[in-house]
Order: sequence, then structure tokens, then C-alpha cells
Amino acid sequence: MTSTHAFWLAGRQATGEDSFDVTSPWDGRLVGKVAVPSDAQIEEAVAAAHAVREDFAATPAHLRAAALDHVSRRLAERTEEIAQLISAENGKPIKWARGEVGRAVSVFRFAAEEARRFNGGEAQRLDTDAGGQGRLALTRRFPKGVVLGIAPFNFPLNLCAHKIAPAIAAGAPIILKPAPATPLSGLVIGELLAETDLPAGSWSILPVPNDRMPALVQDERLPVISFTGSEKVGYAIMDSVPRKHCTLELGGNGAAVVLGDYASDADLDWAATRIATFSNYQGGQSCISVQRVIADASVYDRLLPRVVAAVEAQTTGDPSDDKTDVGPLVSEDAAKRVEAWVQEAVEAGAQLHAGGKRDGASYAPTVLTDVPASTTLFCEEVFGPVLTVQKVDGEAAAFAAVNDSKYGLQAGVFTHDLQVAFRAHRALEVGGVVIGDVPSYRADQMPYGGVKQSGVGREGVKFAMDDYTYERVLVLTGLAL
Repeated sequence: MTSTHAFWLAGRQATGEDSFDVTSPWDGRLVGKVAVPSDAQIEEAVAAAHAVREDFAATPAHLRAAALDHVSRRLAERTEEIAQLISAENGKPIKWARGEVGRAVSVFRFAAEEARRFNGGEAQRLDTDAGGQGRLALTRRFPKGVVLGIAPFNFPLNLCAHKIAPAIAAGAPIILKPAPATPLSGLVIGELLAETDLPAGSWSILPVPNDRMPALVQDERLPVISFTGSEKVGYAIMDSVPRKHCTLELGGNGAAVVLGDYASDADLDWAATRIATFSNYQGGQSCISVQRVIADASVYDRLLPRVVAAVEAQTTGDPSDDKTDVGPLVSEDAAKRVEAWVQEAVEAGAQLHAGGKRDGASYAPTVLTDVPASTTLFCEEVFGPVLTVQKVDGEAAAFAAVNDSKYGLQAGVFTHDLQVAFRAHRALEVGGVVIGDVPSYRADQMPYGGVKQSGVGREGVKFAMDDYTYERVLVLTGLAL
């Protein structure tokens, strides 16, 4: 009999009367049972976080940093075990799951470093005007209050880390809700936090069902919400709590631009390989996976067959196999949605060059051209292993095509021209521009987020800490400066 995984209530393990099953999207096997907190237990977690918020903000930096360092070390020690868990509950190929654990190790390490140097204070002399003679301003940052972190299924460990680690580093209590499809990886973080000296109430990890979240979102004792997920849900949350601070990391339809100067055989082979890999890694279930390739007409005819060949070379199958590149989507319903979008595009006139077939929750890596602008696939985030290739004439047309989207998360530009790189940085309406590679690159310490309907605010440890805190000025008077 499978035991039920406890959740973490104000720093201690707890179970409720109800539970739910976590199953593998690859073969449907039971991965684990997870206890569900009752309304009374949710209230206990919120009350504890609210009560400890001032004391936690005042904890010494070394205590919070030591706890974060501990989690980083323990994640590294348990890499293989946790990677197997991620792969089992998410369907992510094991090689990508190991990479995710490595990123979470870094996130907690970065947070420990930031905890030691954050909030040190900035002094500003005010005697630059006569009325400020003898006065000095000291500016420090203080937590806005308890953070409600809501994490998605596609990076079930690392995106939980991106909620928890910056909050602890900044001295803000956090209540984390992992995704219902993939709660086990997030609960592991609780195991490691419980080994530290963080005060009770400073963190909880609660697998709350989605239909019970509105009350938690509305709770005034949780003034900060950090949400990663769909555009529809994210903006619904923000609209429902206009007085709260919301950080929203939402969707994208990442574009990879290949310009005319990127024309050698080696250049195009590299671009095709990177595009094929990062349109399909995580099953395409990444906000910055490559969904659109925008190729200059001078290289299009040589690039397209390379992209198709590289996509067809992706190894699909059992995510526990080290050789697998592309596993299943998170559910069969998700694969059916992707199938419907591709079918709609083909019926509207798109040309199918590879893939286009579904097998249960798996969808074959797919390449299309001539996708009509009126189709869902052209306009929305597919969140699956599907790639479109578009021909344009020149740099200006390429950049305009990138911007012809309601999303603006990241873009990649394959060019050798430094001037083009700076023009891209100025022209592209996205949160990040990656030169010489796909838009799927993310370093966990850099600012990460989008514009337009891709979200509000930034992640990346220091930048999330800024979002969770506010500036408070202290003016000292009567000083001999």
C-alpha cells in the first residue's frame, strides 16, 4: 500500500482527512498519494505566517543564509533521487530532471548569498540643499508581508525554489501552493527546510486544490502574490485583488530569429540543433521554449530542412531512459489540445513537415510552415512540442514579426553583428533578448519576466526580493557631516 505524503504546516508535517493521487503521465502508474489540508489547517498556516512576519523580518541574515545554504547542499546530495521523482510525476526526461535539480541547487545558493548582502542600507546626504543641513537619509528595504507563492507543474522543483528561496532571503514568510499535478517535488523542499532553524510559521507548503484557492488569494493577511502559470488565471488573480502586490510570470510564444549574416553551414547547423532541442525540451512545456522560427529569406531554404531533420532526430519515449529527449505532456488532455491546434492549422492551410501525431499523453515533435495568422497556433502559446517556421525579408521585418504577438517574454537572435544585437535589444518588445542562441536560456540569478501579456514583475533571486519588499527611509537629524 502506498503511504500518504504529508504536507508542511507552519514548518511541521501534517495530514488532513482527504488525499489525492499523483500519477505518471507516461504510463499512468501511481507515483504517490498526497494529503490535502483542511480549511482549519489552511487558516492555521496563514495565521502563523501573519503572526511571525515581524519577527522573521528581524532575524539575522546569517540565520536565513545558513538555512538556504543547507537546502542547497541537501538538494545536491539527493540529486538523483529528486530527479527520479520529478521525472515520475511530471513526465520530464530524466536528463532534463537532473538539470532542474541542479538549477534549484543554484537558486538556493544564490539566495543565501543575497541574504547576506541584501538590505544593507544606502546612505544619502541631504545637505545638498540648505534645508537639509545636518541631515542624512538611510534607505533600507523591508518585507511587504507574507508571500503567497503559486507554482506550476512544468518545473515542479525549480519554480517552487524561485518562490521560496527569495522570500526566506528577504525575511518574508511564505505559503507555497505547488501544482496539483506535481506536488511531490515541492514537498521535498519542505523536508529540507524542516532540517533548519527557521522559525515556526515562516514557511508552509500546502497542496491546496485549485477550487479552494480563491479564499486564500483574497486573504488580506497575504499582501504579496507570486504566481507562475497561465495568462488567464494570472490576470484573474490580479483583477480580484487590486490592492495586493502581484508578480505574474505568464505565457509566451518564444521566437528564434535567424538573420542573413548567420549563413555558414556551421552557423545553420548550430541554429537548427538549438531550435530543435529547445522547441521540444520539457515536451515544449516551457514559457520560453521555441515556438516560432523567423528566418531571413536568404537562409530560409537552407535552414528549414536542417530544422526538420534535427526535430526528427529527437528521441521520444520513456522519460526514465537516459537517451530520451522528449517525454509525454503532463496529461492526455494537454496532448489532445495540442493535437486540435495543429489540426486546425493544417486544415487552414499550414504545411506539416514533421510530427503531427499523438499517442496518449505524448505528442510527436512537430514542424509547420505557412501557418495562417488567424489560427490559434499562430496567436497563442502552444505549450507543447510544436514549432512554426516563417520566412521574412530583412532585419526590420524579422523584428516586426517577433513583436506581432500579445506576448513578450524572451526572444533569441542568431547573428554575428554586434550592432544588430544592440538594435534587437532596443527594438524587441520582450523581457529578455538572447544573442546567438534560442530564447530558452535562463540563468536563475538574472532578471526574468515579460512585457505585454507575458506578466508583471521579475523573478531571479535578487529581483524577486525587490518585488517582495519596499523601501523605507530613515532621516537622521543634527549630524556633523
